[in-house]
Amino acid sequence: MAEAGRITIKVRLRDKHSALLNRQAAAVNLVWNYCNEISRKAWSRDRRWLSKFDIAKLTAGSSAELGLHSHTIMRTSHEFAKSRDKAKRAGLRWRSRKSLGWVPFNTGHAQVISAGQIKFKGVIFEAMHWRDELQPGVKIGAGSFNCDARGRWYFNAPIEVGCDEPTARPAVGIDLGLKDLATLSDGGKIEAPRLYRASEAALATSQRARKAPKRIRNIHAKIANRRKDHLHKASAAIAKKYGTIVVGDVSAKRLAQTKMAKSVNDAGWSMLRDMLSYKALRHGGRYIVANERMSTQTCSECGSIPPSRPKGIAGLGIRGWECSDCGTVHDRDVNAARNILRVGLDALAEGAGA
Repeated sequence: MAEAGRITIKVRLRDKHSALLNRQAAAVNLVWNYCNEISRKAWSRDRRWLSKFDIAKLTAGSSAELGLHSHTIMRTSHEFAKSRDKAKRAGLRWRSRKSLGWVPFNTGHAQVISAGQIKFKGVIFEAMHWRDELQPGVKIGAGSFNCDARGRWYFNAPIEVGCDEPTARPAVGIDLGLKDLATLSDGGKIEAPRLYRASEAALATSQRARKAPKRIRNIHAKIANRRKDHLHKASAAIAKKYGTIVVGDVSAKRLAQTKMAKSVNDAGWSMLRDMLSYKALRHGGRYIVANERMSTQTCSECGSIPPSRPKGIAGLGIRGWECSDCGTVHDRDVNAARNILRVGLDALAEGAGA
């Protein structure tokens, strides 16, 4: 095995642990809200900005009374301070009973003791589904127990995993899109399943009929699970086949503020990129994000930006075009993927030569 890498894993826990975790999550909310209260008061009264160490001191010693690990209390106070500093506000939103359950822990405080069993704070939690990477002795980083909208609890944490030795495999450029989720530089395409679009009718019916919120949450959860499953399979196939993966830097966040928001969010670009990054590492490959500016309008054969290129909003509907300089006929997305690959490999070569 090559040098170790880090991946984040998520496993669902058995429902019998829900009562305990719900109690701990309520205690975490109490700690968070106390941090919020003292931070607001310190700023309102003395114009004093409490540091994470100040807040940690004020929450110390409450472990036994709250039924929480002392490091969970410390992590909660640190996460509060981090979020508050990022927001640049003395106070944040309060955590209520409606807030999704969250019980954080620090590095080294959760251990895998056997297949399907995780020990934390003297309690052995059993998982419904297991990951092969979770072996006894694996190094588990700072993570958390999290509850979803359906009341299901999960264990989430980064772990160290061994990576495959690098092997000679081809490089690929990837152009992310909406018609096809991903187009590869070798001509391959991964379809966009449009899961949210396919479920819109069921969602609309439930909302019009004022069905129980639980049913609506279940529909959204099924959409998310199916999307994640599709992306896992697609990213795993790419990471196994290609040694160097170059993906365009299209901004999902920026496009999510346009009329394409629903389609962009349904595609799951950010999730796919995250999966490709750690799976490429796991399989001994490289993952590169490349500037995709002008990738659609540049001829990947001769490198020119010809007059016949697709331009502007009107050009979005053009799926194929011919370069007026060299005569090459292009599939719009394959051409973009080839240009993305070239930019990524050029950047890699420049880095190696530096």
